[in-house]
Amino acid sequence: MKTPGIVIAGISSGVGKTTISTAVIQGLLKKGYKVQPFKIGPDYIDPSYHNMISKRRSRNLDVWLMGINGLKESYLKNSIDSDITVLEGVMGLYDGMSGKNNFASTAHVSRILDLPILLVVDAKKAARSLAAITLGFIKFERKIRIAGVILNNIASERHLRYIVEAFESKIKIPIVGKIFNDKKLIYYERHLGLIPRMELSATLQNSIVDNSKIVAEHLDFEMIIQIAKKINYLDKSKFEKFSMDLVKRKSRHQESKKLHNSKVKILVALDKSFNFYYQDNLDMLHKRAKIEFFSPLDDIGISEDTTGIILGGGFPEVIADKLQNNSSMRRSILDLAQKDIPIYAECGGLMYLTKTISGYKNNKKKYKMVGLFDADTLMTGKVTLGYTEALLNNDQTYLGRTRKVRGHEFHYSNVVINKNDLDLIYDLKKGKGIMDGRDGFYVHDCIASYMHTHFMNSTFSDRFVERCVRYSRK
Repeated sequence: MKTPGIVIAGISSGVGKTTISTAVIQGLLKKGYKVQPFKIGPDYIDPSYHNMISKRRSRNLDVWLMGINGLKESYLKNSIDSDITVLEGVMGLYDGMSGKNNFASTAHVSRILDLPILLVVDAKKAARSLAAITLGFIKFERKIRIAGVILNNIASERHLRYIVEAFESKIKIPIVGKIFNDKKLIYYERHLGLIPRMELSATLQNSIVDNSKIVAEHLDFEMIIQIAKKINYLDKSKFEKFSMDLVKRKSRHQESKKLHNSKVKILVALDKSFNFYYQDNLDMLHKRAKIEFFSPLDDIGISEDTTGIILGGGFPEVIADKLQNNSSMRRSILDLAQKDIPIYAECGGLMYLTKTISGYKNNKKKYKMVGLFDADTLMTGKVTLGYTEALLNNDQTYLGRTRKVRGHEFHYSNVVINKNDLDLIYDLKKGKGIMDGRDGFYVHDCIASYMHTHFMNSTFSDRFVERCVRYSRK
């Protein structure tokens, strides 16, 4: 019994992949299918839009972060009870880690999972030329199965006629979507892409659901479902064997461990400022410990029975004034950090633990943050973006003797160190980090970096929980 699946890819970023992915999910739900969404690549925001429509947790699939086996494990485990999967691609179809090959691209993931691709083509400012572009994508890699085309931002019926005429003479795969430019379909963006769902009002969230319904009316679902059923060698019958092999590989590491420790309570920051988390990471932590969420914006402080804190990425710069105003929370986190509670912070969490944040929208005012690190965060107009690979140069942290850590970074800020006596525990083979190819502050028992990590292909979650257990026994 096979699980049908489809990949929504684009010729580039900004062609409407998220809009169309949510519309495909919406249309399939309307037809009675159980839909499991996925997002290819390192992305926290797009999955939150998938969740809004599907009512299921979207998962990320990234070869660099998770490894091929980790990617397959997440895909199979999370699609086992679904009727069909919808995978939203990253950037353009063939865009990955380099120009030399498809590694970590949408094309690569579609090949690993043997899933057919619907190619989203932005029809703005072209007609017959779109056939040439599409033909180029089809012929660029013969082993990559582009099975259908979705035309987006069509200007008029005449414009559509010209495109269809060009396709009929050159392209042998079907057009399964014809979406006209509609200025009423608005998605709000900021410097890191779409605005996270948690920051949207109920009215705006409802408008996104309505947008998905409108776009879905212009998609040929009979053809999409037919395409989705054509290719998928990772069928449910193979899930059990793959799972057993995975258990055998991990048995030595897990046999002496208690799977869940009720005495370990990890607080995870979750509000409008901090909401960048991979669902797989949270699931892995939840298997070993009690997980609760808290808000650095709204809560008074950290509860006394807490044994660990995680501060994920997000946008602390956007409402830095409100974070500053919650001085009791800032003091509570600083006090616990100085008492060596295990803390893990990424990007926005790193920024929150510095002394100040300034520079958002050219606002020079410095807003006070936790102040665990003698450093300040300055927002810039320059993006730092890409995959990272770190070598750990300190074996005294809760990561132990872990050598390599893979991740990614995506930010518009610089952390300015006021004194040069702060430890940086990561030497980056790939990436920029906090400064000069180094990343990861380490103070007391807190690790804070620009690098985001995925726990699927590492022992990161186990190491962190083990340190939380040790802290609980103090």
